[in-house]
Amino acid sequence: MNGSRILLDCGLFQGRRSETYKRNRNHPFDPLRIDAVILSHAHIDHSGNLPHLVKHGYEGPIYATSATADLADIMLKDSGHIQESDATFINKKRAKRGDEPIEPLYTIADAELVTSHFRSQKYGEPFEAAPGVIARFIEAGHILGSAAVSLEIEEKGRVIRLWFSGDIGRRDLPLLRDPILPDNSDFMIMESTYGDKRHRDPEAAFVEFRDIVKRTVERNGKVIIPAFAVGRTQELVYFLHRMMHSGDVPNVPIFVDSPLAVNASDIFRRHPDVFDQETKDFSAWDNHPALKFEQLTYTRSVEESKALNERKDPMVIISASGMAEAGRILHHLRNNIENANNTICIVSWQAPNTLGRRLADREKQIKIFGETFTRRAEIATIGGLSAHAGQDLLVEYALAVKGQVKKIFLVHGEDKPAMALREKLRENKLTEVYYPELHSAVEI
Repeated sequence: MNGSRILLDCGLFQGRRSETYKRNRNHPFDPLRIDAVILSHAHIDHSGNLPHLVKHGYEGPIYATSATADLADIMLKDSGHIQESDATFINKKRAKRGDEPIEPLYTIADAELVTSHFRSQKYGEPFEAAPGVIARFIEAGHILGSAAVSLEIEEKGRVIRLWFSGDIGRRDLPLLRDPILPDNSDFMIMESTYGDKRHRDPEAAFVEFRDIVKRTVERNGKVIIPAFAVGRTQELVYFLHRMMHSGDVPNVPIFVDSPLAVNASDIFRRHPDVFDQETKDFSAWDNHPALKFEQLTYTRSVEESKALNERKDPMVIISASGMAEAGRILHHLRNNIENANNTICIVSWQAPNTLGRRLADREKQIKIFGETFTRRAEIATIGGLSAHAGQDLLVEYALAVKGQVKKIFLVHGEDKPAMALREKLRENKLTEVYYPELHSAVEI
C-alpha cells in the first residue's frame, strides 16, 4: 500500500507444543519492514505476540481503541508472566532429565515495552494508519473495546475499501453494544469460527450452566472452569450470582483465580463509554453483580491459589487461560481431574491440539506439565456462551455488503466451519468467497 506494510493483529498461535513453540518464535515476515500494526481487540490470540514483534525490532505505532490498548497492556504483561512461570516449571523437569532449558517466548519486561507503541483511536473517527491509508474502528461487540477495521486505501489514483471483521460478537450480550454490520467494502477479511453452527439463546446456556453447577455442588464437588479473564469471566460470575440469588443453587464460594480478571474489572469501570445502554442506565455500577457480591473472591497471590487445592468443600473456580494452555488453570486441573465428584466445564471454543480441546473431546488420559492423569472428573461443555457470532449472524454480516464486495476471505476458523459458511454464502449469491491457505498472498 503505497510502499507501506500494515499488520492486522499479531496473536499467539495455540496448538501442539512443538508447533506452537516454533510458529510463535518465527514471524513469517520481517518485523523491521512493518510500518504500522492495527489491533482489533485484546484477546491473546490477536495481541499476544506483540511483545515478540517489538523484541525483534518493530518500532512503529500500534493502533487500537482506548479500551483495547488498556486491556492489551495488562493482558500482555500477564502473558509475559505466564511465559516466564511456565518456562521455570518445565525447566525443573527438564533439568531432572538432563535436558537443555527452554527460554520463555518473552518476559514481563518485553511486554512492558509494547505500551509506548499504542496509539488510541475513537470508534468511527478516521485516522491515517500509513500514507494513503485511512482507517476507522467500528464496534464489533465481541469484548470490551473490540472493533472491526475499515481501511480506505488510495494508491495511484485508485481507491480500495478493505474491511477486516476482527472477531464478530453477538447481539444482546451482557455489558456490550451490538456489533455494527459492514458497509462500503470492496474486499472483506472475515472470521468464520462458528460458520457451521447457530448459537442457542444465552438464556438456554444459563439454564444448562445452572444445572451443571447444581449437580456438582450436590455431590460435594468442585466446578473447574477454564475461562478468558476478560469478558467470559464477568459473564460467568453474573450467571452464578443470578442462580445463587434465586436459590436455585446453594451459596458456595466462587473464586476467580486470575489477577488479570481483577485488573480487567478496573478497566471495565474506566470505560463506561463503550457499555451498552442497559449498562449505562444501571446507576450503581460498583455494585454490579458481574464484579462484586458476597460469595465472590478474587485471588491475587500464588499462595491463595495454592490454598484452593487443599480445600475439600464444594466451590466454583474460574481461572485462566481459556484454552487451558497456560496459567493457574493447569494447576487446578492437575489437582482435580482425577476426582469423579468434580466437573470441568468448557465454556468456549477450543483450538485443535490444545489441552482444552482434549478435555472437550473427553479424552481419558490427559497430559499436564508432562505428567499423565486419568480423567475421572465429569466434562461438561456449554456452547451458547460464546462471544463469537453464530452462522446466522455471520451470513447476515457478509450479506450487508452484497452487491459491493468483490471478494471475501474467510479466516479465524477451522476447515469445517469455514467451508460450511462459504457454501451458505454461495447459496445467497455471494460466489467470490475464499478460504486461503496459510502464508498465501493475494493481490487486490
